[in-house]
Amino acid sequence: MQEYLATLDDAAFGAASDVTPKFVSPSDPAAQWTGALRGAAFFAYADNYLIDVKFGVIMDVEASRAIRQAEVGASQTMIERSEACFGIKPEWLAADTAYGSASNLDWLVNQQGIAPHVPVIDKSQREDGTFSREEFIYDEVRDIYSCRAGKTLATTGHVNSDHALRYLGSVPDCRRCLFKAKCCPNMPARRIARDVNEAARDVARALAKTQAFARSRRDRKKVEMLFAHLKRILRLDRLRLRGPSGAQFEFTLAAIAQNLRRLAKLVARPPPVTSIACVA
Repeated sequence: MQEYLATLDDAAFGAASDVTPKFVSPSDPAAQWTGALRGAAFFAYADNYLIDVKFGVIMDVEASRAIRQAEVGASQTMIERSEACFGIKPEWLAADTAYGSASNLDWLVNQQGIAPHVPVIDKSQREDGTFSREEFIYDEVRDIYSCRAGKTLATTGHVNSDHALRYLGSVPDCRRCLFKAKCCPNMPARRIARDVNEAARDVARALAKTQAFARSRRDRKKVEMLFAHLKRILRLDRLRLRGPSGAQFEFTLAAIAQNLRRLAKLVARPPPVTSIACVA
């Protein structure tokens, strides 16, 4: 219980989310009640790896609550710790959409200088047939959006509780616009929300169209392979120790075992065969 109380302000556990857990384990309160495997829900910890995909080596490991916010925080912890311990900092980071939040992309791009090969969490796409935000052109210098009719949407600069600015069109302009039925049929004027970290999201969107991003997506198979190996070969589907420290201890030992197996394969690999030309 003392260890649980000590983790209440930890970014990987209690401070990761303001949502009160639905259930709390009486024997291991820091564990998260989760149904992520689409089966019967259970209490669990998340095992987070920072992996050098070129060689398949685990650089760092961090235990956290089994929720997205905690796992994102764990990735930041591992990146900073790897730089502090080994002097190694990645040039790019590949991860799934769970790590594509605006705040995390801003941390990677603007604070760490790391290229995010991460799909962006984007809910701006509309499915009712009306114009989505991508139909509007953003002018960074003037800080305005322009619509198809050439009208502008401006903002007051007030940041709302969802960390976004609101850009509003003119009611008279929208009322007589020919595109109103396709733009804002149920509103007097068009409104667009733009996250304060949208510039970092734009960087990630641009990278998603490159060949490097396509290669990193293929390399992510090595990451998933290590997690499959963890469960199927090492049989780590249940922890023997309780608490965050127990989970960290077991996850670290498992990562060491995986790295040793990988090292054995790299050392035992025969040297490449080179062709020799003979001159008679």
